[in-house]
Amino acid sequence: MNLDGISSIKNLEFDIPNRKLTVFHQGEIEAIEKSVVDLNLGGRKISTEQTDQTVFTEHTHQKKLLWSVLAINFAFFLIEMSTGIISKSMGLVADSLDMLADSFVYGISLFAVGGTIYRKKRIAKWAGYFQIILAIIGFVEVLRRFFGVEKLPDFSTMIIVSILALMANGICLYLLQTSKSKEEAHMKASMIFTSNDVIINLGVIAAGLLVHWLESSTPDLVIGTIVFVLVVQGAFRILKVSK
Repeated sequence: MNLDGISSIKNLEFDIPNRKLTVFHQGEIEAIEKSVVDLNLGGRKISTEQTDQTVFTEHTHQKKLLWSVLAINFAFFLIEMSTGIISKSMGLVADSLDMLADSFVYGISLFAVGGTIYRKKRIAKWAGYFQIILAIIGFVEVLRRFFGVEKLPDFSTMIIVSILALMANGICLYLLQTSKSKEEAHMKASMIFTSNDVIINLGVIAAGLLVHWLESSTPDLVIGTIVFVLVVQGAFRILKVSK
């Protein structure tokens, strides 16, 4: 944390048993050394040397993982948005916007890979605020449909698409949990979003069954509202992580 303000630091490798820290950086060696010495833990510079290493194994793994879940989420944003509009389902439209928000989170998380703790937390904070904006837009649309006259949603489309989305989110959550860096702020943010999606998918499936059973669009609007409440809840959890 004491090194957070030094933008030239590219990577930190900690060898706790041997009390050794390796800092990969560009310039500002005096500032780095001072920050370590100021901790009063008996820190001293062991050596300094040039290196051509610019790619770090865990960073490469993180990027591949985040690109994978970004592609899955953006694909399902397109699928759910189009099928939601065609089937008149607010639940699918709401979930598609949540998928878009996830895609945004994974995208900005890619910029955080290899950054300092400060940078990662700042990006997590942006993700939280973005979720809140999407939720407000969603609430407005739910109210418009509630007070307007809408056709009954196609329950079969709601259920089939949501089952496929549930499978996709399960894969994304598994991939994120396999990451060695899952405790970092930007990775925690990604897992929170994906966990919310699994719950949302189950809710849309239940709403589809109730739409068919009751022959009413109310369950679809209710699940749409719940989706955006979960989005806001997730956003505040993200903001808490980013402190």
